[in-house]
Amino acid sequence: MPDNSVHEAWNVFWERETRSGKAASGQTPENWQSIDRAQAAAWQAFAKALPKGARVLDVATGDGRAMAHLLQTRRDLKIMGVDRAVKLPKPPRGAKMRGGVAMEDLPFAAAQFTCVTSQFGFEYSDIEKSAEAIARVLRPGGRFAMISHRSDGPIVAHNRKRRAQIAWVLEEQDLLALARNSLRLRSAGIAAIPPAIIAAPEQGAAMFGSQSAAWEIAEAIRQTLHMGRRDDPARVAAILDDIGQQAENELGRIASLEIAATTASGGSMLQVLEGVGFILKEEAPLTAAFAPEPFADFRVFQLPG
Repeated sequence: MPDNSVHEAWNVFWERETRSGKAASGQTPENWQSIDRAQAAAWQAFAKALPKGARVLDVATGDGRAMAHLLQTRRDLKIMGVDRAVKLPKPPRGAKMRGGVAMEDLPFAAAQFTCVTSQFGFEYSDIEKSAEAIARVLRPGGRFAMISHRSDGPIVAHNRKRRAQIAWVLEEQDLLALARNSLRLRSAGIAAIPPAIIAAPEQGAAMFGSQSAAWEIAEAIRQTLHMGRRDDPARVAAILDDIGQQAENELGRIASLEIAATTASGGSMLQVLEGVGFILKEEAPLTAAFAPEPFADFRVFQLPG
C-alpha cells in the first residue's frame, strides 16, 4: 500500500502542473507522444463498444488523459474523473473532475456507473480495497478497463535511468551541499561558484545525455548560484531547497512506479479482481514506435450481468 509521502509527491506534481497551466503531454518528448498515441488507440477502440450515454468513472485520473481519449470517439459519454490529489489540471472538455478522492473509498452510491477506467492508477492503490470499491459502484454487467504498467517495459527502464541520474547529482557529486556551503562562505567574502558546480552540467550531459536529469538538475543549481550572486542568500537557499524537494519528489514517484509495475505484472492483481467477481474479457500488450517491448497492458474486466 503506498505511503503518505508517495501520495504527497503526486499531489505536489499535479499542483505544479495546475499552477504552470501546462499539461503533461506538452512536456513529453517524441517517445512519450508515441506512448500516448498507443494509449489513445486502445481507449478509442474501447469507447466504441460502450452503450449510448454510458456513465464512466475514471479513477486516479491525473490530467484526465484517458477521459480525453474516450471523448474523442464518444462525445455522448458522461465522464467523471477522480483523483487522490487535491489540485488537478483543468479537465478535458465534456468531462468533470473531483480531487481529494481515493479510489479505495469512492463517494458514490452503488451501481452508479456503466464503466470504470484507470490509466496507470489502479496498480498504485491498495488494490484489495480499490477492487471492492470499483465493483460496488459498477452496475451489473459493468466493465472495468485499465492500462497498467509492465515492470519489464521502457517506461520503468527510463525512470530507473533517471533515478541513477538524480543520485549522481545529489549523492555522488553532492552538488546541493556544495551550493549551500558556498552561500555560507559569502559572509567570509568568498563569492566564487565552486568549480565542481560549474563543471557538473557538462559532465552530466556527457555521461547521461544533454536532456538527462543529471544535466537538468546540475544546470539548475549552477544557474541558481550564478543568477543569485547579488541576491539575498536566504532567497537563493530557498530556491536550492525547492530544487532538492522536486528531485526528492521525483525519486518518490519512481519508487512508487516500480512498486506499481511489480503489482500489475504479477498474478496477484488478477486474483484480487477475480475475487470480487470480475471476469477478464480482454487483454492486450501496448507497444510504442520507439521500443519493441510492451510498455503496458490493456485489460477489460466485467462483472456478471
